[in-house]
Parts: sequence; C-alpha cells; structure tokens
Amino acid sequence: MARSLPTVTPGETVTLQGWVHRRRELAKVTFLVLRDRTGLAQVVLPAGTPVPPEETTVEVTGVATANAQAPGGIEVTEATVTALTEDAETPPFELWRPELGVSLPTMLDHAPIAWRHPAQKVRWELAAASMRAFRRTLDAMDFTEIQTPKFVESATESGANVFKVDYFGRPAYLAQSPQFFKQQMVGVFERVYEVGPVFRAEPHDTVRHLAEYVSLDVELGFIEDHRDVLAVLREVLAGMVGELGPLAERAGADLPLVPDEIPVVHFGRALEIVGAPADEPDLAPEHERALGVWAREEHGSDFLAVEGYPMAKRPFYTHPQPSDPRWSNSFDLLFRGLELVTGGQRLHRLSDHEAALRARGEDPADYTAYLQAFRHGMPPHGGFAIGLERWVARLVEAPNIREVTLFPRDLTRLAP
Repeated sequence: MARSLPTVTPGETVTLQGWVHRRRELAKVTFLVLRDRTGLAQVVLPAGTPVPPEETTVEVTGVATANAQAPGGIEVTEATVTALTEDAETPPFELWRPELGVSLPTMLDHAPIAWRHPAQKVRWELAAASMRAFRRTLDAMDFTEIQTPKFVESATESGANVFKVDYFGRPAYLAQSPQFFKQQMVGVFERVYEVGPVFRAEPHDTVRHLAEYVSLDVELGFIEDHRDVLAVLREVLAGMVGELGPLAERAGADLPLVPDEIPVVHFGRALEIVGAPADEPDLAPEHERALGVWAREEHGSDFLAVEGYPMAKRPFYTHPQPSDPRWSNSFDLLFRGLELVTGGQRLHRLSDHEAALRARGEDPADYTAYLQAFRHGMPPHGGFAIGLERWVARLVEAPNIREVTLFPRDLTRLAP
C-alpha cells in the first residue's frame, strides 16, 4: 500500500499515490504536484519528462528529499511516475488555484469534482470532525447511539411538510425528524442520540434551507426542565469546537468561544429587544440577526438561547411553561444570528399528550404507535437537534448553505 504524505521522512524511498494536482514544465526541470487525502507533495522530474494531465491518478516512486520550499518541507526526487488510469479530461475549473472561483450553480453541477479542491474539501472535513466530536462528547456522557426509520406512517409535526412515497402499495412519508422514535427510546436507554438525514418538503428557496440535511439529534430522560437540555447542548457544542482547531485554521473559520453558560432570553423579551410587536408569533430572520448582534454586545457571546416560544408555534408534544401555559419550555439556539438548534422539554404523561392533541383538533388514536411508550411509563425528558450544514456554514461564513453541503437537495436540484 502506498504511503501517505505526512509519514514520509527524508532519505527514504517512498511510493505515493494520488492525483496530478498541477504540472509545471521549466527549462531544466519538470515539477509535478501530487495531491492525496492528506495534502500536496512536490515531485521533481528531469525536463521533458512526460506527465499525465491534471486529475489523472498516478503512482510516484522516488527518494524523499528535504526542501524547505516544497509543500510539507519534503519533495520526491529520482522519481518515476506511473499512470493508474487513462488521461483525465480537463476539469471544468482549475483545481490547482488557491480558490475555486466559480459560480454556485457551476460548483453544484460539478460537485464530485469541485469537492476535490482543497479549500472546498476542508469544509466537509469540518463537518466530519463535528460529527465525530458530537458522538465522542455524548458517548462520554453515557448516551447510546441509535438509528431510526426514515420511512414513517405519519408526519411528525405537519402533514404539509412531508414527502409522500409509495411504500409497497400504501402511503408512507420520509421522516421529518427522528423525534417520535428518539423519545420512545428514552424509555429504553434513557439517553440517546442519532446522526442521520431528515427530510422537509417545505417550498423554501433560501440560502438557509434544504429539503434534506443532516440532523444531530439528542434526547435525554429524568430532567427538571428545558434548562437541563440546554446544559447538555452547551457541552456538545464545546466538544465540537474543541475538535476543530487545526481544520478551522485551514478553512479560515473563526471558531466561537462557547461560554460556561449560554446566555438565555425569554421570547417576550427578545421581541422587545428587536422592536417587534408583542403578539408576534415567531422570530423572523432579521430578528435573529439583530439578536445575534445584541448577544455579542451584551454578553460577548456568539450564542444566544431564546426560550419560551409561544405554545401555538410549537409541536403538540412540547411541554408548556408551568407558570404561564401560553409559553413553552422550549428554546431555539441562535449562533451568530441564525437559528441553529431547536430544543426543549417534552410532555411525558399520556393524559397530557391526549389533551394536547384534542386541543389541536387531532385524534389521539392517530398516534397510537407513538403513544404506546407513554402508556407504560416515561420519564420527564427533552432534547434538541443541530443542523449540521447550518453549523458548518456559520463557521466558515458561507453565504449559502449549499456551499457546505456535499450534494444539496432543494426545490430544483436532484442531481448530481
């Protein structure tokens, strides 16, 4: 098996495999820059040596030689180059340039090639590291990872926002979230999490919405209220940020400082801060941006939790605020002025679920599969979900969430 670039030491004979990143032919020497999963390596060849075109996969064997001017401080000399495939066609953009420098539609149309660019590739490496740290942090807190179905028999929150599919001749839906299942699994494992896709058939064509995205879901039992959920979220965010240092530097990402305690403001107070009417049922994007500025100025924080959203705007399973049932024991976490997380306390008594459903004009019998866990004893519980792509987009300040999504799905795009 070929070596990876960081394992090479000067003086040894090495074999590397990768892509021809760039060719440079000078009067006395030819340079080949090889790219593999770990970075770039410079290969020195005699002038006139045939070199396959950019993006052709090759194997290079030669002597590792110290050179402070070469990538990583080492270049390969006395080298032979063997193509591993036929010559690659010219890519639709020059991957060897420092920036990709193409329009978003062009990048998305050619995503399998665009993601090869080092500056683009590192963005998904941030996502991968975030998922790794998410799991590691929760594993250390005695959570159990679960996987739940993506075909479901009914909508989790709203029938208007689901994709209907034919499931062996009967209707089914792509899951909006693992919400019902992760709650039920709290009755088994007490603390659970899931990393997986969710599907939203919302006709949004904005820079912040996707029809399919990766959701980092958490649910935990035996809580006092939603503040216990927020405390776990804080630990998860700190774990994720702690994993990203070197990658963030390569990606030019400004890592946030996760405060020991995330500042919290009630929804009613949030409306006052942004100058919105007191009867406003939700926060608009411009409100979120204004609150992000306020959190930075007042608390020096990139994060702000807005708690107590109106019950009318929350799903039926949301626990009301005990002191005033107009409000909910739920929150949205804003990250640099953008909603990143929704979380809160859930109802855990069967009678409360049934009453909440009837109050919304729904029949509890339609939720038999979900409610069966509550018939047999469930602890007070709550949870949250982080949108992975939104997280990465805010880290790198991408103006459009599609820039950090491997193969985005939206109103118009089903390929590549």
